[in-house]
Parts: sequence; structure tokens; C-alpha cells
Amino acid sequence: MPDDAERKEMLNRRTFLISATALVTIGGTVAASADSTRIRSRSALVYRGPASSPGCPEAVARLLESAPDPYDVTFCGPDEDVPLSARTLASASLYAQPGGGDLLSAWVHMEQYAEPIRGWVRTGGHYLGFCLGGYLAGATPSFGLLPGDTARYISSRGSDIDTTENSIVEVSWRGEPRSMFFQDGPIFVLRDDAPVEVLARYRNGKVAAVVTEFGLGRVGVVGPHPEADRSWYTRGLSNPDGIRSDLGHDLIETVTLVPQQ
Repeated sequence: MPDDAERKEMLNRRTFLISATALVTIGGTVAASADSTRIRSRSALVYRGPASSPGCPEAVARLLESAPDPYDVTFCGPDEDVPLSARTLASASLYAQPGGGDLLSAWVHMEQYAEPIRGWVRTGGHYLGFCLGGYLAGATPSFGLLPGDTARYISSRGSDIDTTENSIVEVSWRGEPRSMFFQDGPIFVLRDDAPVEVLARYRNGKVAAVVTEFGLGRVGVVGPHPEADRSWYTRGLSNPDGIRSDLGHDLIETVTLVPQQ
């Protein structure tokens, strides 16, 4: 993840501040008013707050904005102009939970949002979770959006990484070997009968990225960091595949794909 100086520079560069209570629909720009809330087709909320690490929300925002079909991104959280609430979720089509610290510490801050997030996804919202955001999609304790739970990759049998420091992990993404930025990310332990689309597996076969349904909504989670940009690769760390966004874009487009009936 970015060091402190790089994180400060990122934070200074980014200002996604809008009002969620006085927006109107004009010529295709859709938003919420005091009397009604409308869904914007390519609008995303990205959490930024005490349950995220500086630099992680901004990297997720850049990934969403650079997608082939870009998103209009707004940061939400307790210290943002836009709060994270059922009302603001209703104005978006996608909610992204970025990387952060450990799960138990994050849950202290995120537990209050569990039911609004679950209710929103259940009725058709799209949840995107990166690393800690993937852990938070699990069940112990988390939002409970997955047909199963999560665990630490570094603690799984056959893991090729034994450190919580920034590193590079090898995965098979849709059958293609790829290298990704990694920092103590999860595996996804799913029911055998769960209707899921596995996008990536670690070298030991554990699930590294997956998309599944939750009610009428969809959930996409990933253990490594496809959103990591060049600034994350410090202290001699390098990605043999180069700095690419295609895996992150694949995850985004897969979670927002409308399944054929």
C-alpha cells in the first residue's frame, strides 16, 4: 500500500464532494431530492473513513472512473459531505468497500452500516469489496453477503505467502496466470452448492476473486488488489506483469452484468 507521504498526496489530489439531499435530474444527470431518490445508472459510492486505509479509497475511485464504461464516483463516510446511509445508497448503483486494517477493528466502525448495506444489495444494489472489503462481505463478523465466509490466505494450507507485508501474489485469473499486489488478503470459503462465478484462484486453489448474487443484487469481492497503481509499488516491490487495470475492470463489469434469465 502507499506510504504516508504518497497517501497524503493522493488525499490532497482528490475531492469527490457532493450533496445527496438537493440533487435533481437534468438532461441525464440523475440524483436524489428530499421527496424521492432515483438510481443513477453508473454512479458509485466509495467508502472513505476510519475502516479504510489512506490511499485505498482513492485507488478504488480511480479504477471505477477508468473502467471502459466509467462511473461517476462519490466518497461517503462519517467525515465526508455524503454520509453512508440507506438514503444515499438508494441514489447509487454500486457501493465499493476498499482496503483497510484488520477485520475486527473495521467492524467496530462498519457494524452500524450492515443492515442498510444488506438491504440495499438485497433489492438490487451492487457491492464491490477489495481485500478488507472482501473480508467484510463474509460472516464473522461482517455484512453476510456471501454464501459462505472468508479466511486469511497466508494461513491457508499451501499458501505461498507467509508475511503480512506488501507483496506480490500469483493467481490464475480466468485461467490465465497473473501477478497482483497483495497485503494479507482473504480467501473465500463458499458452500459447494453456491451459485457463484469464480474469477480467480490462488496457487493453492483457494478462491481469490468471486462474484455471486445476494437477493436481487450482486456481490464482487477480491483478496488481492487489482486497483493498486504505480505508487503502491515501493521499496523495490514490482509487478512482473506491469501496472495494469484490466483485472479490476473485469471484476467491475462482471459484478454489474445483468444475468440472463
